[in-house]
Parts: sequence; C-alpha cells; structure tokens
Amino acid sequence: MIQEILGLTKETSTSTQPIYSGDMMKAVLFGGNKCVEVKEVPRPKVTEPNDAVIKVLASTICGSDLHLYHNAIPEMKKGDILGHECVGIVVAIGSNVNTIKNGDRVVVSSVIACGQCENCKTESFSLCDTTNSSGLMEWSYGQKTAGLFGYSHLTGGYPGGQAEYLRVPFADINCLPISEEKLSNDILVLLSDVLPTSWHACELAEISNEMKVGIWGAGPIGLMTARWALLRGASPVIVVDKIPSRLEAARSIGCLTINYETQDPLKVIKETYPRGLDAVVDCVGFRYAKSWTHAIERTLKMETDSIDSLSECIYCVKKGGNIAIIGDYLGYANHFPIGAMMEKGLTVRGGQLYCQKYWKKILDMLVSNQVDPSFLITHHYNLEEASEAYKLFDEKVNGVLKVILNANQREE
Repeated sequence: MIQEILGLTKETSTSTQPIYSGDMMKAVLFGGNKCVEVKEVPRPKVTEPNDAVIKVLASTICGSDLHLYHNAIPEMKKGDILGHECVGIVVAIGSNVNTIKNGDRVVVSSVIACGQCENCKTESFSLCDTTNSSGLMEWSYGQKTAGLFGYSHLTGGYPGGQAEYLRVPFADINCLPISEEKLSNDILVLLSDVLPTSWHACELAEISNEMKVGIWGAGPIGLMTARWALLRGASPVIVVDKIPSRLEAARSIGCLTINYETQDPLKVIKETYPRGLDAVVDCVGFRYAKSWTHAIERTLKMETDSIDSLSECIYCVKKGGNIAIIGDYLGYANHFPIGAMMEKGLTVRGGQLYCQKYWKKILDMLVSNQVDPSFLITHHYNLEEASEAYKLFDEKVNGVLKVILNANQREE
C-alpha cells in the first residue's frame, strides 16, 4: 500500500515469489495487530534452479518478530508467513544446488544472500544487492539491504520458516548442512540468528580481553552477546534491563546487572567507572521507550523510533569508545544526542548479522563445547500453538527467553 501511494516499484524478483506444489501445509500467518493464526496454506516447491525446499523441524520466535506482532513494521500483509529462524531436512533441490542434498539436516540463515554480488563476496551478506527488490526500502534508506525470511515486504516479502515447509532461494549459500548428530534442533536453530547476531555485535563493538562492556537489553540476543563478551575476556560485563528473571539469567553466566527501574544506569556506571565503559551494545531497538517523551512522540507518530537506550549507551561509553547497534531500528528519532556522539569521538556501528560469515566458526565452538547456549531455551510449543507462544513471549512472563516451535508433528 505505501509503495503504491509513493509510486514505488513492488517486489518483482522471481526468487521472492514461490511456486506451489498443490499440497498443503500448516503455517503461522500474520493476522494484524497482536494476532497470529495457524492455517493450511499451499506448500512451496522448487521455483528456481538454485532453490531448496526444507521440511522444517523447529523454528523460533525472535524478539524482532514482536515488532511484526505489534504491527510496527510497514508493508506487512495479512496472510504473510512469519519466522526467520529454522532448522529442517532438505526434501527437494534445484538443478544448480551443489552443497546440500535431499535428506541433509540444515540450518537456514535468517538473512537471504545471493553469494555473488560485491557485498556477498566481501562476506557482508546482510547487505546483499540481489535478494530484496523493495522500492520502499530503497526510498527510505537510499539503498536496499538483503531480503529476510518472514519479515514484511520491506525486506522482500519472502514466506517465513514458522511453517511445515520453507523454500530457500540461493540454497548453497543460505543453508548450512549439519553432520553432527549430537547437536539438537533446539541448539542448531540458534545458528539461524541468535548466535551469529550476538557474535556480530561483539565484532561491531570490537570487544576483546579486559574491556569493560555494557549491554542494554537482556533478551536472548543481549544475553548471548554477554556470553560471547565474557568468552572474549571482557570484564566486567554489565547488563541493563528491568525484568528480574532476565537479570538473574545474566548474573548466572557471570555478568553484573543494573535494573533501570530501581537504579539509574548512567549514575551507577559513572560512579563505578568514572572514565566510562570501553564498549557498549544496544540490543534493545526502536520500540521500547523508557521516557515519557519518546513514548508520547511515538504514540503521536512524531517519530518512529525511541532512542532512550541508545542515548544511555552514548552517555555511558568512554571518550573514544565503541558502540554497536544490534537491536532493530526502523526510521527516525527525535532528541538524538549527536553532539555527545561527535564530541566524544565515538565509533558507532550497526547492521544486521552476517550469518554465513560466522556460522561455521560458531558451529565448531558448539561441537567442541566451548560454548553452551542451552540456557536461552525456556519454552517449547507445537506449531499449532503459535498464538499462545507469541502471547507468552510478548508478555515476557514465566521466565521466557527463547521459544521453540516444533513443526511436522503429524503423520504424513
């Protein structure tokens, strides 16, 4: 709708538009604000020679899926299939697919890359030039970034992985074959997004030994970023949030914590570390306003994004320090402390994950038991129970961190 009003080109890439087999499958569909529905929809089949079709075994609900759940991302359409994190079994491949075969268990990247463009060749896979034909994104940001599964027509309109089957374009680059039988689907599905995104956060912030690190947001991404930071030798690692169970999870892996509802993070950090933190990571994003100012302005559509957390990051990091923005931001925000950012000489970097760049390295660490992310997984639901799972995850109750949706539980 927005693209039509602005006279922009709709998605036209043939790799976006699936061809259906005539068989049916269950999938989690966007139904509007705080509404998801599980319905029977046509099952995809191989459309292009570089496609694969995956029988999904497990998917997850991501924190960024809640932006869709709250109808906060433009270009969502009722009936769109949700989900961008999944693991499954290959059931069909196109004639040009070489690195996977039918029967392989594979992790699917949340970011859809072509593997051949200039950005893909430099392993900047989320900046792929090929896989997203959204005119609205180009109009909004100046250039288009990569397509994403199940994440609105702003990112290409690809059907997502919260379904019994998924078509994967450019399968050689977007599927990671798994031969290690000891790794569960619960752990492997984290390779789609959580593990490489949090590793990417540490790369952006250049976190290394003995650095003092602050992490805003104790969701799965924030907690795993903290875990990676500790593994890299950072000390201390301070996690800022307000949910007691999540702060306890941060303490359980060796972090210090600040509950921003009872303590002022800036005051605590300045009193404890007068020079400021070496690096900070914003894992919160645009939809969570702490101040009345941003809450009111977002409600009145005077801005799309709240930057309360990012502003705190800017004030708490040391002069010459590093800031990584890994929480999702969408459009524009008021009251941005650009003066502090410039005068303090900060390095600020952001961006979606380079999944394919990191996942083999992370897989090796999982196999060798260098890292265990199982503490993130708290709840399991069958695909048919997605509405209940989304509600739980959105309300952040009962200690919820990562919710696994199990697919293909019925007999074929």
